[in-house]
Amino acid sequence: MRFTAERPLDDGVLERRFALDDVPGILWTPAAAPAAAPAPLLLLGHPGGLDAMHPRLQARAHHAAAAGYAAATLELPGSGERPRLADVDAARGDLRRAVAAGEPVPDDVVDRVVLPLVDRAVPEWRAALDALLALPEIGGPAALAGGVIAVGVRLAVVEPRLAAAILFAGSYVPRRTLEEARRVTLPLLVLLQWDDEGNDRARSLELFDALGSTQKTLHANTGGHTGVPAFEGDDGNRFLARHLVDRPV
Repeated sequence: MRFTAERPLDDGVLERRFALDDVPGILWTPAAAPAAAPAPLLLLGHPGGLDAMHPRLQARAHHAAAAGYAAATLELPGSGERPRLADVDAARGDLRRAVAAGEPVPDDVVDRVVLPLVDRAVPEWRAALDALLALPEIGGPAALAGGVIAVGVRLAVVEPRLAAAILFAGSYVPRRTLEEARRVTLPLLVLLQWDDEGNDRARSLELFDALGSTQKTLHANTGGHTGVPAFEGDDGNRFLARHLVDRPV
């Protein structure tokens, strides 16, 4: 991992851009994160390029820093400055046409949009964990918050360094993800926007039912995709505190 730029923010949070091989990322560390008291790490998932998502990501990182967590994110494959994925872009076109026509999105289209992102993104997140947890100001444990839910499910299955995850049911779910969900054992908080125009609510509820965790909570709120209530951030921090700070040693 190579840091490429850094900038102190008004509240003492340090924002640093980095490159992990050819994958761009950003790390935010709270002001009170000395090596003697390293901060737990929150991985911030999101659906697109870093520059487009930066205002929302920075706001989420500020909220995490106020609770004492470092936060980091990576650019999603095929987004932002990264090379386009022609097959995924073509599948997205098929998805948009189905949605515009008011037709169900076929499972094979969902697979072609989502699964290539999962297969590429999860190894990148695991490599980022290797690099980030080696920094003296970050001590773990780690948790995941948000992003493409199929990426989150796969990461929760394969990554033992995650202590908990907050998943956002705001993207299409392949059948393979439903099968993988049965192997998830992490404590989970799942957020669902009930009126999300770009989400299959029934499939999201099916996924929640399939998740194998014995500690899982679903928060469903009225409103569209970007209408998650602000209080969910506070609830999320309380959830993280239980599993990152107050958990039994």
